[in-house]
Amino acid sequence: MSDPRIKPLTPAEVAPEVRPIFETYLRERGNVPNMFRTVALRPNHLRTMIAHFRTVMNEGTVPPLLKELLWVRISHLNQCRY
Repeated sequence: MSDPRIKPLTPAEVAPEVRPIFETYLRERGNVPNMFRTVALRPNHLRTMIAHFRTVMNEGTVPPLLKELLWVRISHLNQCRY
């Protein structure tokens, strides 16, 4: 897998308004997904993306675990770092 074109940010590199978002993910999941670390370059976009992500994951009839597995598989097929 090649290096990403846009480097995902570490918690130490994000803007102060993004730190609470990263802390929440670290507390809930133990990590911050790369897609959020990359979008963190634009805090307003990150907040919108997370709101959408939480809606997709928490609503509907498909179990969240299956949704997560599908995202991992699609990332793998597209040779993305999930």
